Amino acid sequence: SIDTGMGLERIAAVLQGVHDNYEIDIFRHLIAASVELTGVPAEGRHRPSHRVIADHLRAVSFLIADGVLPANEGRGYVLRRIMRRAMRHAHMLGAKEALMHRLVPVLVEEMGDAYPELRRAQPLIAEILKLEEERFRSMLERGLKLLEEEVAKLPAGAPLPGEVAFRLYDTYGFPLDLTEDALRAEGRGVDRAGFEQAMAEQRARARAAWAGSGEKALDRLWFAIKDRVGGTEFIGYVAEAGEGEVRALVRDEEEVEALAAGEEGIVILSQTPFYAESGGQVGDTGWMRAEGVKATVLDTQKVLDNLWLHRVRVEEGRIVVGQPLHLEVDHARRTKIRANHSATHLLHAALRRLLGEHVTQKGSLVAPERLRFDFAHPKALSMEELAAIERLVNAIVRQNRAVETRLMTYDEALEAGAIALFGEKYGEEVRVLAMGWDEEAERPFSVELCGGTHVRRTGDIGFFKILSESAVAAGVRRIEALTGDAAVTHVQEQEQRLRALAETLRAPIADLPERTRQLVAENRRLERALTQARKKLALQGAGGGGGGAGAEPKSVGGLRFLGQVLDGVPPKELRGLADEAKRKLGSGVVAFVSVNDGKAAVLVGVTKDLAGRIDAVELVRAGVAAVGGKGGGGRPDLAQGGGPDGRQAHKALAAIEAALATKAKAA
Repeated sequence: SIDTGMGLERIAAVLQGVHDNYEIDIFRHLIAASVELTGVPAEGRHRPSHRVIADHLRAVSFLIADGVLPANEGRGYVLRRIMRRAMRHAHMLGAKEALMHRLVPVLVEEMGDAYPELRRAQPLIAEILKLEEERFRSMLERGLKLLEEEVAKLPAGAPLPGEVAFRLYDTYGFPLDLTEDALRAEGRGVDRAGFEQAMAEQRARARAAWAGSGEKALDRLWFAIKDRVGGTEFIGYVAEAGEGEVRALVRDEEEVEALAAGEEGIVILSQTPFYAESGGQVGDTGWMRAEGVKATVLDTQKVLDNLWLHRVRVEEGRIVVGQPLHLEVDHARRTKIRANHSATHLLHAALRRLLGEHVTQKGSLVAPERLRFDFAHPKALSMEELAAIERLVNAIVRQNRAVETRLMTYDEALEAGAIALFGEKYGEEVRVLAMGWDEEAERPFSVELCGGTHVRRTGDIGFFKILSESAVAAGVRRIEALTGDAAVTHVQEQEQRLRALAETLRAPIADLPERTRQLVAENRRLERALTQARKKLALQGAGGGGGGAGAEPKSVGGLRFLGQVLDGVPPKELRGLADEAKRKLGSGVVAFVSVNDGKAAVLVGVTKDLAGRIDAVELVRAGVAAVGGKGGGGRPDLAQGGGPDGRQAHKALAAIEAALATKAKAA
């Protein structure tokens, strides 16, 4: 091949006795499969289309198997152009469905034994081709319709105005080279100068809009970088690894040419498999590698709609601008995130099914550890409702149906019944995910617009378990839940706690609710009895029977005063003691200082007949200050406070008594 130009196809043609490379067995079988799937014979004007499809299918399959993925620039753009040329010929043949991915098994059967990497990459090749062709077909139909309308307005042979070509590109994602390819058959071209002018005007409008938005200096930096290097192509829907070229580096909010080992910074790439935080889903982490270079991706964010910011820490070597890097998402973490995100969709659908159509999403968090879902609902959910939601979600999980992803216009998605998620921004083209199957309605269980990453089949979620349900705001509830291994671990831990509790209470697990109710009732009875005993013990002096320091009422400034230090009486019980003491005194002032765990609680009560003359708040503040506290408050007839130094309890009583004497004298 190197010396004579006798490549594989020409050698095969000689050996097989044919004079056309496309008549050798490799191409003949691919063309036959294309004919079978389209129903269009490989003769006449359709002959070149079948050949383009066969040739380009082989080229793109080997490129993808070699690690090249579709992108908007570089080698990824070359791949995408080859793919789209073949896909356009499939459209010309009248293929009603995506064609290319259905030809992959034929290619693998032909060449997979000689090239095992082709067989290993078959699922990835088929998925990329399917997604790309579905996206392309939708774009092609809309774009060609507009193109036909505009061409009909032109004189024969006149080029397409640049502003029209730009509108095709800007509104429908119709690249310039595809427009030129479509017009070439008619002998027309495109006014490239007009196209470039329209592109420049759009950038100027974007810059003017940004300049008036009051953004910070860092945002100005991102805008300048995007204006210079363009956006980032996201390939993470179909791949968790890929190649990307370093377009810019930022450290400490300034552009740099390199990041060295031990440094942290922002890496901006031509394309990336890392999902940037959006729509409640956290950003991906993982690794970037090259010869002698290793960096850990700590987080992924995005700005200006499509500029991906990878926050990295360089572990080895140096990352420099222009360097190609191998990119690898943390698969285990992404798998957990996917499961939680897909479970969020099923939870949303289950809530609407069981609670009503008024349920709408008000926010969410999709992390590897758990999921959180906020939704509109006027009241708390009962245990029965939560159990029903869990059962329904897990029933859909067990269906293990494939998750279907479609690309369509926003209006088409809404017409199809898709639910738009809270906080998401949607463009002309949206991703619509359908999960599970509703047997009663005979339609997908969940259909939502979503730009996040998801499981391939509902069974990949494994198991769904609600952790809690709570209020977030008026009319907004929150559910937190787990999936997969985390959910199983949680259930196992709960079972272990139940077994330990059953062992402690010496009762079967099934009897724990009733046994617990009995213990709670017994505890309340004992607490009431203990309170009564404390009250009787504390107040026996108030009736003349002693009971500790200050237990006997005395006269202070002509008023009856009962002051007492109590050990171990809870502060919450002091109010009842004060009411009982005031009743026994008839007229006067009572003061209690209770000491618990070294701290003091102070309470002062004043009988109603004295409330206009003596203020309980002023008296309690005098006692609180003596035990190292501040303030104290309540009503004129009952006030309470506390301090950290229970050792000064007697001084607190003395301070209250002194304050009472002063007040009584003044009154």
